[in-house]
Amino acid sequence: MATIISREIRRSSKCSIHHKKSKKIQENKRHELRYRILDIIIATCALIISAPVLLTIMLIIKCTEFKAPIFFHQKRIGRDGQAFNMYKFRTMVVDAEQQKAALAAQNEVEGHMFKMKDDPRITKIGKILRKTSLDEFPQLFNVLQGHMSVVGPRPPLPDEVVNYTSYDMARLSVKPGCTGLWQVSGRNKLSFQEMVELDLHYIRNRSLKFNFLILMRTWRELTGKGSGV
Repeated sequence: MATIISREIRRSSKCSIHHKKSKKIQENKRHELRYRILDIIIATCALIISAPVLLTIMLIIKCTEFKAPIFFHQKRIGRDGQAFNMYKFRTMVVDAEQQKAALAAQNEVEGHMFKMKDDPRITKIGKILRKTSLDEFPQLFNVLQGHMSVVGPRPPLPDEVVNYTSYDMARLSVKPGCTGLWQVSGRNKLSFQEMVELDLHYIRNRSLKFNFLILMRTWRELTGKGSGV
């Protein structure tokens, strides 16, 4: 009798654990669906509203360098290590990637990133686009494709991820974003490890409210009311 009761208790315990796991999975799916719906709505509205500005930028880039491409696409690493092509307005000379190795010694960011304040590869129109973050707007198409979210960690390059520790890899547990906590908290002034800590803080506290606050801070930065993106 005692054996039967013990067996039933274990069975009941296993069922309870399974039920909790199943409930958690369903809850996560609902949360992800909400994020996805909002991403599509925000990206679509932003593209429609900014269409005249984006078309003007395309025209200027094509007029300044007629034979060069308007857009720049680069392989980035997204959620769970999945690679995708990220889009931006081209702000550098055509052979910028080939020149990167020669400039590696002038990297101004600690860790597995490359940043230069006065990067000689940036074009004149590119400097304006980067200062205003308008070069990032084509990433809204990545959002519609499902590769990115409006808010999330910065999508890293493959050669950056190669050097990641298991701790750093945790920042790839959610979709990368067009903007994020790192972008509105100092950006290029921060080290790689500081960026990782901010990303992990965002992931641990991720919510629709937190995303909204980051979007508001992003808007303040873009309109010149913040401390600078």
